[in-house]
Order: sequence, then C-alpha cells, then structure tokens
Amino acid sequence: MSIRPPAPTPSRLDRNTAAPEKPKPLTVGFILLPGFPLMSYAAAVEPMRAANTLLDSEVYRWWHAAPGGDAVQASNGIAILPDVDVGDTKLDADRVFVCAGGNPAAFDDPALTAWLRHLARRGITLGGISGGPYLLARAGLLTGRRCTLHWEHVPAFEERYPDIEVVRSLFEIQDDRITCSGGIAALDLMLNLIERDHGPGLANGVSDWFLHNQIREGLSPQRMDLRLRIGVRDPRLLRVLAAMETNLETPLSRQGLAELARVSIRQLELLFRNRIGISLHQHYLALRLDRAHQLRRESALSSADIAMATGFANAAELARAERRRRLRATRPSSTVVEA
Repeated sequence: MSIRPPAPTPSRLDRNTAAPEKPKPLTVGFILLPGFPLMSYAAAVEPMRAANTLLDSEVYRWWHAAPGGDAVQASNGIAILPDVDVGDTKLDADRVFVCAGGNPAAFDDPALTAWLRHLARRGITLGGISGGPYLLARAGLLTGRRCTLHWEHVPAFEERYPDIEVVRSLFEIQDDRITCSGGIAALDLMLNLIERDHGPGLANGVSDWFLHNQIREGLSPQRMDLRLRIGVRDPRLLRVLAAMETNLETPLSRQGLAELARVSIRQLELLFRNRIGISLHQHYLALRLDRAHQLRRESALSSADIAMATGFANAAELARAERRRRLRATRPSSTVVEA
C-alpha cells in the first residue's frame, strides 16, 4: 500500500531548481505519570510511527518526560525511560500530552505544574489523556474550556472543578487544548490530528494499518450503549436506567421512575426483578455506592461531601450502607446489594 503523492516528472523540474525541502517534523511530547495507562499511551504514539512508516519520512518526532526524571512505570509494570527533563525551558515541542491513570487527583507536583504553565505561555498546544486533564486543570489551564476525560474520573473531577465544562465524549480539540478520554479513543484522536496535519489520505492509511475500520468523531460517546452494557432491550427499563445513572446526587422517587417508564410502581418492580435480577432499590443503591467508592478513591472530598454527592442524608447513613454491602459480599450465595 502506498499513500505517497506522485513525484514530479523530470520534465516539469527546472534543472537549476532545488528539490523542495521536506517539512519540519511535528514534535510531540508525552509527560508520563507513574501508573499511566499503557494502552492510552500506545494508542497515541503508534499512529505517529505508522505515519512516518507509510510516508517513508519523519513527519512526527516525540519525546518523553516524567516527574523525577527516572524510568516511569505504566499501570502494568512496563517502564519507559524519559529523554527530556521536567522543567526544560528550551525543548522543541508543538504538542505536549499529559498521560495519567490511577488516581490523578492525588498527584501534585509543583515543578510539573509550573512547567505546564511555562509551556502554555510559549504557545505550545497542551493535552491530557485519560486522567491527564486533572493536571491541566490543577495548573489552571482548562479554565473556561470544555474538556473530557475517562468516565471513571469524571465524578471526582466535576466535584473538584465545578467551573470546568466536562463532556463525556471521546476527545475534545479546542484551539490549543486537547483532552482525550483515553483507551482506544487516543487512536481516534491521533487519526483526527493526522488528518488535520497531513490530510485524510494519510489518516485513512494509518487507520487501515491498525485494522481500525472506522475513525470515530470526538463527540462519539465513551461508554457502551446501555442495551449492551446491561443486556436490556426493554425501552421502559432503558429510560429508567438512564435516569438513575444521571440522578445520583438527588435520587428520583419510585413514583417518578415509574412515570418515566409509563407503568405502575408494581409493574416497574416486576420489570427489575425479571430483567435485571434485583429490585429497583437495590440497583439504584448499587449505583450510588459505586459512585461513592469512585469519589473516595479519586478525590479528597470529606465523607460528608461524598454522602451529599451520592444522595445520602449524611456520612453515617453512607457508612451504614457501605458496611451492609461489605457484609453482603462475604456471603457467597448472593451477589446483590441489600438496603
């Protein structure tokens, strides 16, 4: 497969005219935090390697940096050696991405924050992948911007940065800020950037190289459709399940949910028992406890604030519900959550 433009014929070139110079490669930096998601990083760097290969020309270069300057381990233990120091004020870069996973809310490095601000002042495009937007937000570089990040990090991020607009998309490209939800979405992001840099032919060639038969747009949803994720096709249940997921801070009443489904409360309870396998209350409670667990892991919110964000009257009520869930989990004969 070749996607090189046809070379000019000798008859069209003046003998005294020098061959056109190759364009300067775009340089992309990756700031890798300990525990960074390897899949997200690979999905971002590999398309550039493929572009170079397909064009038989170095149109992209990249470097790595890590806080502390030592080898940085990915979430699966694979280590990458940085080749640029955090704080380097003379490095070459057109775009710089922060790639983070785990609990980015707990990572605070003043030197890295200062460096990101310096890069922004230089006019370098800055991006965050997976949990990387946390670091940009902490540095004040997403103020007044729209951003996305991995759905797992969204609840804690929204609690910590309520003034930043978060969209649950694959990626967002907004002027000199780029944010990406991570995972395979990083491949779609890079394909879109390659198209902007070098045209759709190269982007399609790279996509085909990786057996990726559809380049997704940034606004595509992150998560699998509820019908597939939960295995439910009943439109009445789907309306209720979607409403539950988006109303955790102020849980909807059983009557309100039944009205959404356009059935009686008794009929809705039967739908949950027959199609989900647990009661409506048990499912809703499980969603709220899962959110509370996420906030404990990825934010510095107090127990009282977490309780408020997940629809519990106070921290004590949340603690009791969590304790009952743990006790229930120790019983091998059951997998549901009791009230």
